[in-house]
Amino acid sequence: MDSVWLGLLWFVAFLFSMVLHEAAHAWAAARLGDPTALLAGQVSLNPLPHMQREPIGTLVAPLLSFALAGWMVGWASAPFDPRWAQRYPKRLGLVSLAGPMANLLLVLGAGIILKAGLAFGWFIPPDGFSLTQVVAAGPPSWAHGPAVFLSILFTLNLILMAFNLLPAPPLDGASILLIGMPDRWADTWLRWIHQPHFALLGLLLAWNLFGSLVRPLYKLGLILIYA
Repeated sequence: MDSVWLGLLWFVAFLFSMVLHEAAHAWAAARLGDPTALLAGQVSLNPLPHMQREPIGTLVAPLLSFALAGWMVGWASAPFDPRWAQRYPKRLGLVSLAGPMANLLLVLGAGIILKAGLAFGWFIPPDGFSLTQVVAAGPPSWAHGPAVFLSILFTLNLILMAFNLLPAPPLDGASILLIGMPDRWADTWLRWIHQPHFALLGLLLAWNLFGSLVRPLYKLGLILIYA
């Protein structure tokens, strides 16, 4: 597949996944009493408010990583009121959980379509599996683009969900721990995870740990598709 066309499919899948992730955070926060992200226009699938807030993470980083490595990585964020978070730490934990759960929905949705495509003969098992090839195109001439896009959407969101669930700052998993944490520990934990040097250390630790989890996670995804 032409690299420009492949890059476009990656970018659409990446941007949609990141926007849904952050919109889920923003929607959950608004429902639980913090309208900060709602007022910033982020309870929306319109990518512009998210791109305007994080242009490096949503535009520069994914395009650069695709040019260098052939796949996309980046980030986005939704604003929140730290006073609200301090007052309601368990609600903050639920808001943090909403993002990975949005990625899970995309994994399930893409997975269902992939399984249906295999059952109907639109898709077939590829000669070799990769991030862009969970399935290959079957006989229909139109199936190649959907096979690649759905493969990317499935694996990308599987990775995004799992990576963000790691309990290391600044990832969502660090705040998700607040759901089950005693209130007397919550304030100290919030101060700790929002310190820049701990966030950097946590991100480096999570990245190195996640490298050893990608292969078994990908194999699990294939089992779900082909079971």
